[in-house]
This record gives sequence, C-alpha cells and structure tokens, in this order.
Amino acid sequence: MTQHVSPPRDTAGPTPPARLPVWRGLPARADLRTLSLLGVLAALVVIGGVTKPDEFLDTRNLQLVLTQASVIGVVTVGMTFVITSGGIDLSVGAIVALASVWATTVATQEFGFAGILFTAVAVGLGCGLVNGLLVAYGGMVPFIATLAMLASARGLALQITDGKTQIVTVDGILNLGERDSYVLGVPPLVLVFAIVTILGWLLLNRTTFGRRTVAVGGNAEAARLAGIDVRRQRLYLYLLSGLCCGIAAFLLIVLSGSGQNTNGNLYELDAIAAAIIGGTLLSGGRGTVTGSVLGVLIFTTITNIFALNNLQSDVQQIAKGAIIVAAVLVQRRTASTT
Repeated sequence: MTQHVSPPRDTAGPTPPARLPVWRGLPARADLRTLSLLGVLAALVVIGGVTKPDEFLDTRNLQLVLTQASVIGVVTVGMTFVITSGGIDLSVGAIVALASVWATTVATQEFGFAGILFTAVAVGLGCGLVNGLLVAYGGMVPFIATLAMLASARGLALQITDGKTQIVTVDGILNLGERDSYVLGVPPLVLVFAIVTILGWLLLNRTTFGRRTVAVGGNAEAARLAGIDVRRQRLYLYLLSGLCCGIAAFLLIVLSGSGQNTNGNLYELDAIAAAIIGGTLLSGGRGTVTGSVLGVLIFTTITNIFALNNLQSDVQQIAKGAIIVAAVLVQRRTASTT
C-alpha cells in the first residue's frame, strides 16, 4: 500500500515587504491641507514683501501681525473644539466684550493685575457654563442658545460701561504692552497664544478628551452607546470656549489698555471662518488646531497687507468671503471623494 507523502510546508511565512527609506514616506504622512495653508501664507508674505517691502517685512510690523492674531487666535482655538463636536458658538465676541469691561471696572482694578486677570477668566467661564448648561442639559440648539448669550452679553457690557471707554490704570497691565516686556523680541501676547495653541493641540490630538470630542461630533448617538457622557462632554467644551474667551479678553485689555463694550465685534465670524479654512468640518467629527491657527494668520496677514496698501475694507471683506467659499467647496469635494 503506497503511503501518500505531503509536500513539505514552508514555515518561513510570507516574505516581508522591503522597507522603504524614511524620506519616501514623508509625503504620504504629510497633511496636504496644512501644507496648502502654509503655501497660501507664504504667498501672502511674498505679496506683502513685494508691494510694501520696507514696511511689511519690518520687524515691528511682523510683531504687530502676530500680536493682532493672538487675541482672535485664542478664541479660535476654543471655537475649533466646539465645532469639532458638532456645535457652534456665536457668543464668543460678546463674551470677550463682557469679560473685558467687567475686568476693567474701577472696583476690579483696585485688586490690581491679579484681579483683572481673574475677573476676565471668571466671566468667560461663567458665560461658557451658561451656554453649556443650555445646550447640554437644556436641550437647546447651540445656534439659539449662543445667539441668546450674544445678545445678553452685549447688553450687559453696554450697561456696565454706559457706552464709555474704561481706561486701565494698573501699571502691571500697561507694562505688558511695552517693548521692554518682549522676550527675545517676542511680545508676551504672542507667547500666550503659542502656549494656548500647543495645549489645545495636545488636548485634541493626544488625550481621551480630544477623542471624545471627535466622537461626539462624528456621531453623538454612537458615542453615547460607546459609554461617552455626551451631555457632560458638551458642557466641558463650552466651558473651554468660555475660558479661551476670558484669556482673549485679558490679552485685548493688555493690547488696548482699556475695556469697551464694542470689543470682540464679529469675532465669532472670524473664528468660525478661520476654523473652516483650517480644515475643521462644520458638521463636526474633524478638527485641527494647527489649521485653525494658520487660518487666523492668513486672515490677519491679509488685513495687514490691505492696510499697508491703503485698500478699502470692503475689498478686504470680499477677499475673506471668497476664501471662505473656496474652503467650503474644497471641504465638500474632499468629503464626496472619501
């Protein structure tokens, strides 16, 4: 009887693919959207350098651009988290105004630097808490809840100031705006903006909080079934947005040396626009702090170039609108092809 002998098995397994050089994988890992935003920003720098080389490329002007971007940039970091979760916050500009005027009242200034800083942050957190409670536990649509806060905060800011500008008399605040306080040529406001940006990036990309934020924005019901407390997460996000508004209000006080009820005008639109062109989806589920910050820098650079070339503000607004439309169309095209 013939015994069947099976062929020997290859126990070595499949041959692993050859490893590619590290540099070959860099283009695949690079964020094309971030690279494109950097390209736009570089193009704007070239345009500014060509049209007004002596003024635009001057160190003081570049410091001014970064300083002006700092205030709205901090607000945009908080807005990025809210939009990533599928929400919206239309009250950020009004909260900045309320926090700035509340922190610059005569009674508050008697407590000095610490009193102004604490009041600005506390007012921002308080407004964020109200927004979060209305949206998360009150069941209100974020658009309506934050719109109500916008009207209320603006009205309260006007009532506190009676339409007048409140001048800051605390030396510690005023000294922060002087060139003597710069660190290696970098204004303190820019350093604060950089710290907030780094912390925001780490929070969104390297923590459970960030993953929960993306999950809630992608599919709130699926996130709830996965064990995420969606209501509490949304409350935390509006608290974070309010905190950013309080910090921005303090930076604005340092920058202007005063508190006005008109502060933060249209900040909500600028923050939303910067987040959108940066790659954050309005429908939620995807957000990028890096892209949002680049969006802020792009808009601030455009404003600076227009101002140096004595161009009218209406043309500037048209340019911003065109950029926003182009960014949204790119988002839709990207979403339809994935």
